[in-house]
Order: sequence, then C-alpha cells, then structure tokens
Amino acid sequence: MLKKNNKSFTTISDVAKYAKVGKTSVSRYLNGEQDKLSEELREKIAQAIAHLDFRPNHSARMLRAGHSKLIGLLLADVTNPYSIDVLQGIEHVCRREGYMLMVCNTDNKKDLQDSYLSLLEAHRVDGIIVNTAGMAQKQVSNLKRISCPLVLVDRINTSLGFDTIGLDNEAAAKEACEHLQAQTYESILVVTESIAIDPRQARVDAIQAFAKENDNITCDVIEIEKMSVSLLVKVITDFIAAHPKRKKAIFTTNGVAMMSTAKALKQLDIRIGTQIGLISIDDPEWAQLFEGGITVMRQPTQLIGQTACERLLARVQGNNEAPQHIKLKAELIVRHST
Repeated sequence: MLKKNNKSFTTISDVAKYAKVGKTSVSRYLNGEQDKLSEELREKIAQAIAHLDFRPNHSARMLRAGHSKLIGLLLADVTNPYSIDVLQGIEHVCRREGYMLMVCNTDNKKDLQDSYLSLLEAHRVDGIIVNTAGMAQKQVSNLKRISCPLVLVDRINTSLGFDTIGLDNEAAAKEACEHLQAQTYESILVVTESIAIDPRQARVDAIQAFAKENDNITCDVIEIEKMSVSLLVKVITDFIAAHPKRKKAIFTTNGVAMMSTAKALKQLDIRIGTQIGLISIDDPEWAQLFEGGITVMRQPTQLIGQTACERLLARVQGNNEAPQHIKLKAELIVRHST
C-alpha cells in the first residue's frame, strides 16, 4: 500500500495508484467532471485524496488551460486610505469571480513600478490594474509593452489606449467651489501635493477656472511635494494676512493634504468653520470627527475599484471594444468646517 506522502510532493499519479484507477479518472474528478464517473470511482478517488492529503496544483492546471486566474494590482501608495478602499473594491470582484489578487506597492517610485510590471508578467497574470506613480516616457513605454489586458485607476491618461477609471475631478472641484461660493467664501487657498499626478492637476485647474469665471472669488495655490506642517503654518499665516477683510477657506486636493492642513490650523489655534473654512476631496474616517467634521467631496472609492476590476475581467474574457474612460461622481458631504 502507498504510504501517505508530504502533500507538496503528492501527484495525480499517486492518487490514481492508491485508488487503483486511471489518471484520466482522477483528472475528471478534479476538473468538475464527476458526472462522467461511477459512484464507486468517485468514492475511491475521494478516499485517496483524503488519505494522501492531496492538494491540486491549481497554477499548473490554469496555465495549461490558457489562463492563470491571477490579477495583478500596482498601487502607488498602499498607506493611502484611497488606495485601501480601491483595493477592497477590486478584491470583492476577484473573490466573486474566482480570481487571486497579487498586490504590489510601488511607494510612488517609478523604478519600482517598472520592476513590479516585469514581475507580474513573469507570473503570467491574466491582467493588471495600475494606479501609477507617474507617466514619464519610460513608464508609458513599459505600460504599452505589456501583453496582457491593463486598466488604469485614478491616473487618467486617455492617450494610452487603455480603459481608465477614476473620479470626475473637474465636476467634483467645481461643485466644491459652488458650495464655498454659496457660503459666501471669497478667497480660496488650494493646498496640494505634487501636481505631476494627473488628478491633482485636474482639480487645481478646475478650481482656478472657477475663480477666473467668478470675479468675487480669489484663488491662491500652494504645491508641496512632501506635506510639511511647519511650512503650511507659514503659508496659511501669509494667506490670512493677504486677505484681511475677505471670508477665507482652504481647499485641499486629497486626504493627505487635508490632514496636514488641519494640523497646521490647530497649531495656529485657528477655529475651523468659524475663523476659516476647510473643504477637501477624500473622506477619511477621521474627517467627520475633527472639530465638528470637515466638509468633503467623497470619492466612490470602492466603486472605482469594482468598476476597474470588472472592466479588466471583461478584457480578459475577450471584450475588444474601444477603450472606455469612466468618470464617477463625487458626493458633497457638508459638515461644520464650511
């Protein structure tokens, strides 16, 4: 009698030998074709699998079938609440459709992004969802050389020929400005991380366009590569001094900038919602707790992830229609800060 092997070395041949059946019968059993086997054969194979603690090599089976059932995900910053919510949306669809997700955190480093793209290709993933660190020519070329389907999240670049999913940044920024205008704010300070990232540039452009179209609104923009509370203290102090008689608000382009701005205002002992307004794109959990809550344009982050994964799987399954550029709507959540 065949002794029980280490499960990592047990093969279909071992199962067939123990059950005293052919390898074809075992393969049919494992591939869901059990209706083609007699009840006696099914029972023998089931007992052999249990005795030998056999674990099928799903990767090998999937590759022989022409697909890996693996989806790759490149995230620019896995610590960002936006990224976590998008990840959850993608994971939900993968779990529902029977795919395994491979997550790579590029930490906003372009060379790491390129390295992970090569790694995912080597693992023969069926498709890749990319939240890119940037779009320098080298990165564009590397994305275009990928042989499997690819979907871009948040970093909208319609010229690459890929499906893109993200926020309608222009509409979100305009609605936020309209809210500030309705609350009689007259001067807006825009605080943003690097605008080398497409969505931030789109948000800043939309705010500046709104101010240009409305004579009663002024707009100042400060771009800070790495958010510094001490630098923001000086910037906010100068902003207040420059507009002494106007009702002022700060617009932050994402949750990271909002957190640093809120810390700077606290350090300056400026009461948010009373002495100055604060509004942001992104709605981290702490935003509703900070001094009565911060008004935000809430992104449909999980829906963005779900939509991206559904588009990717459609491509994996053979959908060859023209690239789609899907922009989802933000929701204005009004709180004490405005």
